[in-house]
Amino acid sequence: MSTKNKETHTMESKKVVIHLKNINKTFKLKDASTDSIRDRIFSIFSDSKLRSLKALQNVNLDIYKGEFFGIIGHNGSGKSTLLKIIMGAFPPDEGGEVEVNGKIIRLALGMGFDPNLTARENIYINGSVLGLTFREIGEAFHQIIEFAELENFVDTQVKFYSTGMRSRLAFGVAIHAKADIFLMDEFFGGVGDISFRKKSEEIFQKSVVEGRTIIHVSHQLQTIKRHCNRVLLLHQGQVVTIDTPEVVIPLYRQLMEKKKQKQKKV
Repeated sequence: MSTKNKETHTMESKKVVIHLKNINKTFKLKDASTDSIRDRIFSIFSDSKLRSLKALQNVNLDIYKGEFFGIIGHNGSGKSTLLKIIMGAFPPDEGGEVEVNGKIIRLALGMGFDPNLTARENIYINGSVLGLTFREIGEAFHQIIEFAELENFVDTQVKFYSTGMRSRLAFGVAIHAKADIFLMDEFFGGVGDISFRKKSEEIFQKSVVEGRTIIHVSHQLQTIKRHCNRVLLLHQGQVVTIDTPEVVIPLYRQLMEKKKQKQKKV
């Protein structure tokens, strides 16, 4: 059964696991014109040389238990800022409310890998970051290596791996993560050859998706269309719409086309 076909079953209870209300995020940036020594000294004692950048504006959103929720938008639209607010890495501006009900983990292929360490060492470090105990990592170790098809490279430094080898290793570790809510940042796509992609898709459905809430941020519209129940489209920090992939993706493409046309005129 596909993820989207589970929509009715997984969202029956309508239990909210992530609640965002009146979310704004403003960053204070140093004025590029502040380049004299005098300006730099006075800027220490004053914020007059700082300019405001509104990264997010009035975002309101509920995400439900068991939902596979997508977030799309062009670079700079506010996707990463929104993820960091959900994770608690950034506080929202005053008046914003963030409620997360459940353990949350961010997944990104290769996140936290040290290229100077071996696969064995990276598995233990990455597994710990993802909430596994050393005992749990040890029990899953051979399964991870076998799944990633790296039996002959266990003690090879990751810096000598190809991109495909790194992706397979990262995917093999990530699917063992323990959490109620997964924030997946460009987690899908391009992982190995056709046979491995098929295998990774199957294990992903069984090990990661089942019973969990997924928030998927990606530029890969095919994965958004295939997996997501609902999709949030962000543009210049604002919510354009929240709807099904069939409704949201064409709007995203229209925005991207307008952006291209505007850049041609400049």
